Amino acid sequence: MLLLALPSALAQGTPVPTPDELAEMSPETLDEIREGVLEAAAEMPDQVMAEDMPGPVAVAQGQIQGVDRVHQGSGSATIYLLPGQAPLLRLEDLDVTNGPDLHVLLVEKPEPGSRADIMAGYLDLGPLKGNRGNQNYEIPADVDLSEYGSVVIYCQPFHVIFATAPLN
Repeated sequence: MLLLALPSALAQGTPVPTPDELAEMSPETLDEIREGVLEAAAEMPDQVMAEDMPGPVAVAQGQIQGVDRVHQGSGSATIYLLPGQAPLLRLEDLDVTNGPDLHVLLVEKPEPGSRADIMAGYLDLGPLKGNRGNQNYEIPADVDLSEYGSVVIYCQPFHVIFATAPLN
């Protein structure tokens, strides 16, 4: 009977019955087809995939640290590349001394210690959203991330470094 040989027929390119043909078959014949398909499936090897999920890729990270006994900081700073989006700086578990008009900067120098080090080359990502917690800052897509060696929490009016995170 053709239906009993269905799994081997399928392997040889025999057409699968159409929905109309299946609708005309008896319940017994359909049961035979199901059994044949299950037998064939049991003999088929598993197909294991290990495809990466496109998602955020960390390209640089560092630990946030204070610069003196008055200006303290902790947490982590990570720059992520996201598929189809601009890079993103993520501050996690941030806890930094609060101050007036604090900004988040990408700074060229890996360990800036003065205003002159900041002014040598930086990119202002905007005002610090909060001195504690997790937060994200979009980095313009055209920025060459390899030019920056640290993330800095910086007081604009008094030109004081509150915390740094050397990136690696």
